[in-house]
Amino acid sequence: MDLLIEVTGIILNAFVMLIIIQFVIGLLFAFNVVNQSNQFLAQVYQSINSLLEPILRPIRNIMPNTGAIDFSPLVLIIGANILMAVLRSV
Repeated sequence: MDLLIEVTGIILNAFVMLIIIQFVIGLLFAFNVVNQSNQFLAQVYQSINSLLEPILRPIRNIMPNTGAIDFSPLVLIIGANILMAVLRSV
């Protein structure tokens, strides 16, 4: 059981890292620090977005529209941390 909890923790940590990377690349594109024609970063962003979008879309549908700010990644990170806390307490 401990091994399953540790593996789940590693997977959840990887998802949190992907969310943070997606957020940072999105900020770099939004503030024109990096041009969107940079094929490497555009491909990395698109790949991460295709992985996370099926998870983030239901959260976005539940949350109220806040305009330009998307809080669904934050909700997913908090949910992952809560899940890990629950699993570790078992």
